[in-house]
Amino acid sequence: MGLALGFLTVIPMPNLPYSPAEMGRAGVWFPWVGLLMGGALWATHAAATALFAPWLAAVAVVGCWAVLTGALHLDGLADCCDGLLPPVAQERRLEIMRDPRVGAFGVVGLVLFLAAKIGVVAELGQAGWVLLLAPVWARWLLLWLARQPAARPGGMGAAFGDALTGRIVGQAALLPVALLLLSISGLIPAWGGSAWASGWAAVGAVVAATLCMGAIIRFARARIGGVTGDVLGLGVELCELSVLLAYCAIAGLAF
Repeated sequence: MGLALGFLTVIPMPNLPYSPAEMGRAGVWFPWVGLLMGGALWATHAAATALFAPWLAAVAVVGCWAVLTGALHLDGLADCCDGLLPPVAQERRLEIMRDPRVGAFGVVGLVLFLAAKIGVVAELGQAGWVLLLAPVWARWLLLWLARQPAARPGGMGAAFGDALTGRIVGQAALLPVALLLLSISGLIPAWGGSAWASGWAAVGAVVAATLCMGAIIRFARARIGGVTGDVLGLGVELCELSVLLAYCAIAGLAF
């Protein structure tokens, strides 16, 4: 747990073996880290909405989100926008993604993404519990993404994926599935209407996130022949956003 927490958040975990292979074995804890993050985000959302207008509360939540992760996944999203979107050769794409500088595609993609995330968080209202669902499912789907063929064999991302076994991914699924079942049961507070409608909106949200991850896999394999560490960050961010957008849309929330 400490290894996963230290890797996925800014919480320092000294004296732990941060090798890709050890990180792969720690994958079973990734959804639990998402749960801890989600709890912090839900608490931030509750406090901020009690004090500020919805849009300002949303800025606070998204800012907290970025701080908790050290903007690790946002950096991957920006690099992927720079490398995957321009019409260049595959080898050039990988070179661009290794470049620490952010280009025009990265800046525009990052700004649009953050605007969308702030916008949807501002619409959550009483459905702040979805801030639990999004990071938990995104970090489980991350394990599936990491098991895809690597665009750079021998890299850290490839070693991480090699250490992930089907058993680890299966064990990691227990928390996301349990959280989803709780939402369907009505034990988690609903947004606005019935708990039943809220629960099935959550089902639609995780289906949307799963489809999003499938699209990312296909796109990355078509563009660069596989996944990299940056693609993993892209996957986390877009899956989280997919959960939020799909939930709000299915629950009948007007944007």
